[in-house]
Amino acid sequence: MPSVSAMIKKNFFWLGLVLAIAGCNTNIIDPSAKLGRKEIVPEEATRVESYLSEGAKIKGKLTAPYMLRYQRTDSPYTEFPRSLHVDFYQDSAAKTDPRLKDSAIIESILDARYGKYLQLQDKVYLRDSVVVKNILKGDTLKCKELWWDKQTEKFYTADSVRIYQKDKIMFGTGMEADQNFRWYTIKHLTGTMLTSGNNIPK
Repeated sequence: MPSVSAMIKKNFFWLGLVLAIAGCNTNIIDPSAKLGRKEIVPEEATRVESYLSEGAKIKGKLTAPYMLRYQRTDSPYTEFPRSLHVDFYQDSAAKTDPRLKDSAIIESILDARYGKYLQLQDKVYLRDSVVVKNILKGDTLKCKELWWDKQTEKFYTADSVRIYQKDKIMFGTGMEADQNFRWYTIKHLTGTMLTSGNNIPK
């Protein structure tokens, strides 16, 4: 398997841009080539660091320990099988240069143990201990799986969700939210638990 072990910077197509990876296309002829079959071997990267941009502004940063990129003609996709983390910057303070590390305010964060970017659909599927937290408000979402739609800039899921606020926990099924988790709508609220003190997970 060809590998790339380098810091990936700028324009990450996981969020709708082109992922710059040093390396080559990885279509390799299988030993059973006599049968006309081909094996698609993914590109591989470690210590991934990439940026989400809109126009000239950098609006988010993704980091992941490991990445696999499959260049399928009909369904190209990228996997993050060993977790991923995303910082979303506040719109009014979005960075214009990724080297200016302290020039933006992180408004929300995303963590998941697994992520998959479906290039043709322009969507990201997240699963396993998914957490989205609005740093400024403190509200925190926890769920088993979540989708992110680049075109609408929204999160959504049909699965069960828990949303933690300072004074309560809300339980439900199905949810839609903006990517900075400023607002959210639970489709079917199944319960609310009032709490005392600061209940937001650290």
